[in-house]
Amino acid sequence: MLFTSLEFFIFLPLVLLLFSAMPAGQRWAVLLFASYVFYGIWQPFNLVYLGAVTLLVYGCGWALDRERHSAVRKALLVAGLVALLGSLVAFKFYDFIAGELERSFSSVFGFVLPKLGISTPVGYSFYAFSAASYLIDIYARRLCGTRHLGHVGTYVAYFPKIFAGPIERATEFLPQITRDLRTDPNRTLLGLQLIGWGLFKKVAIADNLAPLVDRNFGIVAFASPVELLISVYFFAFQIYCDFSGYTDIAIGVSLLFGIQLMENFRRPYLARSTAEFWGERWHISLGHWFRDYLYIPLGGSRSGVLRQYINVMVVFIVSGLWHAGLGYGVGWTFLIWGALNGAYQWAGLATRGLWGRLGDLLPALRQSAALFLVRILLTFHLVAIAWVFFRAKSVGDALMVLQKIGANLLEIPSLVVQYPFTAEHGLGFGLIAFLFVVETLDERKPFTQRLAAAPTILRWSYYYIVIFGLLILGRWQAKEFIYMQF
Repeated sequence: MLFTSLEFFIFLPLVLLLFSAMPAGQRWAVLLFASYVFYGIWQPFNLVYLGAVTLLVYGCGWALDRERHSAVRKALLVAGLVALLGSLVAFKFYDFIAGELERSFSSVFGFVLPKLGISTPVGYSFYAFSAASYLIDIYARRLCGTRHLGHVGTYVAYFPKIFAGPIERATEFLPQITRDLRTDPNRTLLGLQLIGWGLFKKVAIADNLAPLVDRNFGIVAFASPVELLISVYFFAFQIYCDFSGYTDIAIGVSLLFGIQLMENFRRPYLARSTAEFWGERWHISLGHWFRDYLYIPLGGSRSGVLRQYINVMVVFIVSGLWHAGLGYGVGWTFLIWGALNGAYQWAGLATRGLWGRLGDLLPALRQSAALFLVRILLTFHLVAIAWVFFRAKSVGDALMVLQKIGANLLEIPSLVVQYPFTAEHGLGFGLIAFLFVVETLDERKPFTQRLAAAPTILRWSYYYIVIFGLLILGRWQAKEFIYMQF
């Protein structure tokens, strides 16, 4: 069931009615039931995976909480993580690795490896990581293992976040559903605003940019440099609006039930460095997951400069592997995407001291609006270059896109003047400009606060703009959310 489907707009009010009718202390049960319906409608057999993960983490968590011997606790944790993350690796990579080995060695050894022939269950990457964090937090004594199977089941399966996050922590989520769940008028208003804005980003912006992106990335060898450049820019905003749109809807829907999910995006294309982009603005829940459960356990920056550089690259390569299979298949492009972003972090670490000393020598630079804008533009283009490997069907296609644009870079301005732009292009650029204005205003002061303080006529004018935009520009049920396809 998609957030953008008619079924969801029938499903959500029914769940809210049932939620309101239940005693406050039992409302978690409505959310658990609704979550299994929401997930099972997509593909009923996937409920088997969801149920298995729930029982696994419930049993392991309960045992970890009771056990006092460190060796046994460590064995329980390892067993639980191997089952969770090992199954994720098998779903994503086994058939790909088997195929690569066959292509490399079949002519020599003449063997054929068996294939699983199954894809990763929808949303599995997200709820497997949530389940893993639950076990790790219990092992680290940051969380007590609950004996309430229903609460654990609700945490794992909670329907607004199950397909594409945020990757919520049990330490934040479980306390909310174990107390009486109550709706709040202010949260409800904020939730509706987020749902509307998230839908606009998805169906009006992302899905209107998608056709041109898909078309040109599908014919890289025949597309012109200008077409490819436009597609690179459009894809950067497509993936942002698609993914952050999902997050906005998930957070908004949760607020209707009195539940606060963590922020997952913070206007990422206004970042002034790739470190800020990945650490503070893009897919924040995943970034924090890798920081807390991989980077810091590996030693972080505590074991010397060389170890820090290695740890940073490990995190980004693992992140690239986690993204593999994202609707664009499983291939080497995701590994390169992760390594390239890791290299950006290396460059940032290597030059951090230099920029700090330069700022001390020239204090005016720190407040320079021109330098601020240059840093934003440079960061955006570095990220956009990496997105080419994320979106391209193969490494060869990605390199061809960059080669075509790079070889004609000096001629791009004259080629743009001669290019026959269409209404499709105009709509895409107009939507991106509208998004940029909203996000720039939001960066200075949260847009929800601006709306709350605005005169009634302005506030309702904005609501009507979004509603009419959804009705006129929206491509309803045109595409799944990209990150659902993990």
